Amino acid sequence: MKLYDHAMSANCLKPRILLAQLRLEYERVGVDIFDRDRHGQLARNPTKLVPVLETDDGAFIPESGAIMLFLAEGTPFLPPPGVDRARVHQWLFFEQNQLEPGLAVARFMKRMGLADHAPEVYKNRFNQGRRALDALAAGLADGRPFLAGDTYSVADIQVYAYAHTAGEVDLELPSAVADWVARVEATPGFVNDLEPIPMRESS
Repeated sequence: MKLYDHAMSANCLKPRILLAQLRLEYERVGVDIFDRDRHGQLARNPTKLVPVLETDDGAFIPESGAIMLFLAEGTPFLPPPGVDRARVHQWLFFEQNQLEPGLAVARFMKRMGLADHAPEVYKNRFNQGRRALDALAAGLADGRPFLAGDTYSVADIQVYAYAHTAGEVDLELPSAVADWVARVEATPGFVNDLEPIPMRESS
């Protein structure tokens, strides 16, 4: 398999964590996410976004959630069809609709020196990220060790990827979320090789 990714993208970190924990061999292919053309990437994904997984038989799977579900099928990282699997899907959708649009955008704007150029946009994304973290804390308030219940799953990996970067925009993790982050990082085979976005000054 090949994973087309970028080292500073938390969306790309997600499949790298799962691939490591599944002990699957793959080739990483770096993609320049700042290259607006990316003609080679266009053939793999019409949106020109990473990550994209190329399977052993040559199929291309874009979108981190789709990649995670594909890789986890038939493994302990994805419950069988039923309520527990629906909970996994719930958190995957939450991450893409609530957490990623807020925290990920705020992280990118701050690190790239864009927050001062569009302060209202930054404030909006920052506040959405904070609300998403509060919602995540509420989802963990019943004492469950992991998001979908007692068992670690792709839901935890998917949400972890951006949740753990909250400090980069000076957001403090709620205690329930901080404890959950520690549990995720303590799972067997866990890796976090996310490279920081270099801090740029506003111009």
